[in-house]
Amino acid sequence: MSVLAELAAFVVGAKASDLPAAGRERLALHVADTVVAALAGANIPEGRALQNFGGDAGLAGLVGRQAAAARLTEIDDIHLASCTTPSAGVVPVALRLAEHLRIFDAERVASAIWVGTEITTRLGLGINGPQALYRGIWPTYLAVPAGAAAAAARMLDLDEARAAHALSLALMLIAGGVGRIHGAPSGRWFLYANAVAGGVAAALAARAGYTGDPALLDKNWLADTHGIALDRDGLIDKLGATSVYSSLSMKPFCSAKQAVAAVEAFCALLQEGVRPPAIDKVRVRVPTAYAVMIATRAVPGARQSTMVSVAHQMALAALAPQRLYDVDRSTPHGDEAVTRLAAKIEVIPAPTLDAFYPRHWPAAVEVEAGGQLFERRVVAARGDPEHPLDRAALDDKAHRVLDPLLGAARVDEWLRLCHDALADSAACERLAGAFAGAAAGEAVK
Repeated sequence: MSVLAELAAFVVGAKASDLPAAGRERLALHVADTVVAALAGANIPEGRALQNFGGDAGLAGLVGRQAAAARLTEIDDIHLASCTTPSAGVVPVALRLAEHLRIFDAERVASAIWVGTEITTRLGLGINGPQALYRGIWPTYLAVPAGAAAAAARMLDLDEARAAHALSLALMLIAGGVGRIHGAPSGRWFLYANAVAGGVAAALAARAGYTGDPALLDKNWLADTHGIALDRDGLIDKLGATSVYSSLSMKPFCSAKQAVAAVEAFCALLQEGVRPPAIDKVRVRVPTAYAVMIATRAVPGARQSTMVSVAHQMALAALAPQRLYDVDRSTPHGDEAVTRLAAKIEVIPAPTLDAFYPRHWPAAVEVEAGGQLFERRVVAARGDPEHPLDRAALDDKAHRVLDPLLGAARVDEWLRLCHDALADSAACERLAGAFAGAAAGEAVK
């Protein structure tokens, strides 16, 4: 059996109901987490610009832009070992197709989300995503067309042969590399939206009879065409026997994941009594792979830089913690105190932490304050599999992110929809309808 045939058999046959109870619970929480991200993204200027973009008005384009609205918030989930952010590119596909097709089978929707998430992360693992990232490959951008195609194929009820063609066509859309994109609205999200849309379109094309190359992954196609090695055996190893949900991380606040452990370590020292006015110097030690990345300095009004800069994030944690949950950040904040504290924070590559990476993305923080040295190391941060966010923590995050955008009462309504969605068809229909309307700024019904 070809690699694509094995992947297709999983896509059309895997059942979310066969997951252990813990896996089903995590899947439901990741659905809610992704809806929160999509709502936040749709209600900030950069997300609205994406929705209003005069591009493809067809189904695939609409789904892609709603997925990108979730991804641009930097509060969506992430799989560390593959360096992919899977749910943003899969959950909107399943929910929007459920509404479009008027198919509200909660089991099918949950299964579509699982298979799409699994395909995305396995492709990221197959190309060694954490290593590929730092040579100019965006692992999520490379993998998400296939993940979206998998979710769409399941929602469209394709058979194994058609699903294999959908995956093949989606893989042929692989780009992977992006340049250094600056400014807002960022072309990064235009590219991501098109990648998701391409995956949906591939499944629709396969349903219409278009064919791909069923033997595509049995060759060295990815290496020959893109210079990217692929672990084909790992792609299908124990496929369906295990679930990725036990190894997915959720972000506790809005941030590049590479900065989260350092912020957590710094917050722990603050809670132990370190006073921000007394701080003279802060050293942040992280694995060599991402030290340069998070050493970036925040540029007021350039929202992406404020999420990548660990110095800015740590200064916010000390002086304006609610702003960690602000997914907009498009309006410059003239807070001199934040700027002064951030200037005291230095990022240092730490080879001693390299052994933890990429299974964990750790940080060790040293603070000099009042003539004393305070130290804290975090290997597994809050939201990682070792310290997962539960429903209460997710609800708290949702309110912190969305209350300023939607109001607490509407956020409660959305959370009820999300938490009930995979329980039965009626609940699934309510969430799918509301999610489709949310892209146009409509209220929960």
